[in-house]
Amino acid sequence: MRKRFCIIGILFISFASAQEFTTFKNGLIYNEKTMDKLGKIVDSLHLKYKTCDLTKIYFSKKQVKGCIINLNSGNVAQAKKDMDNNISLENFILKYPGATVRKDILIIKTKTKDYNKKNIITYDELSLNNNYGLYLEKDDKKPSVEKPEKGTWVYDYQPKTSYSEEYIEAFYFPENFKSIPLDQKYSKQIVYSDCLIDLSTTKFKENAKSERFNAVVTLPENWQSLPKNKKEKLLDEMRSSEAVGSCSNDFSPRIQGVNMALLSAETAHWEIFLRSHLDIMNDRFERVSDASYAWKDRQTYIKELEELDINVPDLLLGIYFRIDNAEKNHYYGDIGRLGRAISESKNRELFLTNILSMIKDEKLDDYNRVLAYFLFMNCNYYTKSKTEKKFNNAKVINAVKTLPKYLSDKIKVEVI
Repeated sequence: MRKRFCIIGILFISFASAQEFTTFKNGLIYNEKTMDKLGKIVDSLHLKYKTCDLTKIYFSKKQVKGCIINLNSGNVAQAKKDMDNNISLENFILKYPGATVRKDILIIKTKTKDYNKKNIITYDELSLNNNYGLYLEKDDKKPSVEKPEKGTWVYDYQPKTSYSEEYIEAFYFPENFKSIPLDQKYSKQIVYSDCLIDLSTTKFKENAKSERFNAVVTLPENWQSLPKNKKEKLLDEMRSSEAVGSCSNDFSPRIQGVNMALLSAETAHWEIFLRSHLDIMNDRFERVSDASYAWKDRQTYIKELEELDINVPDLLLGIYFRIDNAEKNHYYGDIGRLGRAISESKNRELFLTNILSMIKDEKLDDYNRVLAYFLFMNCNYYTKSKTEKKFNNAKVINAVKTLPKYLSDKIKVEVI
């Protein structure tokens, strides 16, 4: 069954590679009538925004400049015990000269939940190249208790097996993690995105099933002529069953996404519409596997948002920031996909000016500054004009020089 499903996806993609979804006379994937309905909803949202708390301040993700240790020879079990006893980094290096040590690494700490809804803490290396950084998860047994982490270790220890040697890889924290307030201009962008997206509702129901083959993804041919209660029922069915792609060429999750956007627009469910459209833009769908060759055909459809009376720059930058005190159901954008969308925006120059200023902003935390660099580079990658690409490249090279030295020294911008 999986093989047949993937072949169907390939045929669909090859047919629709020029344009994923049907476009109407207005050049959009939503017709004039639907856009008119959406426009009226946006007008009311502007009134709602005035009642949102514009003074709220958001804080950066907790972060620290730390070290990474790898050891796969010698007395690894004793190294584990020494880490449990909080041996200093200097003494560890002296005691275990065979260890690989990487210093001045930006490490991000996040309190979250795993797939089983268990409280965990994640420690994540911010990699500045194409390699995957070290990522460790630990149980958060007492989520309300915040212990000092200066001089401590977090590790992954694996004993010797018939398949692999004994090894340990670890983070060492020379200082406590810090979280700093974002400037109010950035916090306002986050407030705007939260207010516009509406945090009171999720796209799928809490008890929605994940379906690989049985999810409702298509609409009947006469769906637009159906009464509103029938459209509401169709939307409810789609919200109850999330389509999971079987392979890279399985198009069903994105088909479901656009159809949910259409139904929610027709039935005035803006909160579901915008999340559905942002999921299409960010390609936020579950798939069993996803190869990069399939990405180019998945469009962002930023134009549809720009045709509405929305402050798109504030919306997209509001979901770009990584923050520690996000509201429940806050929407995070994908840096790569946001960069691609920005490259297609009519406000591209405004976007890039703002992003460059974020890279240079010494009051902004290191993590968000580096993410701004990645955002800029992703936008420039998809920019079609070679002349503009070269011009942008020179700008970002100068911006990177303003980053802290431990970051700027490791970022190598390719000269165009």
